[in-house]
Order: sequence, then structure tokens, then C-alpha cells
Amino acid sequence: MNEFLYVVKHYAQFSGRARRREYWMFTLFYILFALIPVILDVALDLIDKNTGRGVLSTIYGLALLIPGIAVTVRRLQDTGRNGRWVLIGLVPLAGPIALFVFSVLDSDAGSNKWGDNPKQPSKTHSNYPNRS
Repeated sequence: MNEFLYVVKHYAQFSGRARRREYWMFTLFYILFALIPVILDVALDLIDKNTGRGVLSTIYGLALLIPGIAVTVRRLQDTGRNGRWVLIGLVPLAGPIALFVFSVLDSDAGSNKWGDNPKQPSKTHSNYPNRS
């Protein structure tokens, strides 16, 4: 939960690196919390009949779009890739698979051009929860 809140607080931070734990905990809580607006959309009949999209679900998705992209960019940078690789997700089928593979890879050992390895305790990551 701390990682989810950290990502949301630093919603537009595209610089630096994100550990696998930060990325996947954000993803887990994003999905769990997404169930709430979906249930409310169904219960309150807020689903558009033409598109099949719920009003609250759409607002939730838009609210967390930038934090989701930012943590994905930082995760890519942690594996030594430029954050622009996030755009490969737009390629049907192969893009999301490639992003998944990149997201499960281990961090670059030591520092890279995007910063220190977040697995190693340092002064730059002292405010981050569970960085040790």
C-alpha cells in the first residue's frame, strides 16, 4: 500500500528508477481499487449503453493514467532502458508483452544514467518506504 501511495504522491515524477516491488504493488492496488468504481457504476447504473464504460471507472482510470505511465517509465529506466520504451505498449499484442517482460526483469546492478539502484540504501531514497 505504501508503494501505491508513493506513486500517487509523486504522480508526475518521470526521472529516477522504480523497483519491481514499487511497480507491481502499484499495479496490484490499482486493480484492487478499480473494482470499487466498477461496482458503483453497476450499482448506480452509470454505465453508458453505447460504449459500455462506466462514468466512475473512466474517472478513476484517467486520474491514475499519469502516475501509471510515470511508474512504468521509472521501471523501464531501472532496467536500463529509456523511458520512451513505454510507447511500445501501443503496438498491438507484442507491445504489452514486451512491457511485461521488461517489468519483470531485475534492476541494473549499481548506478545507471537514471540514478542509483533503488535496492541499495542511499541518501536519495531515504524517504521512500521499504527501500532497504
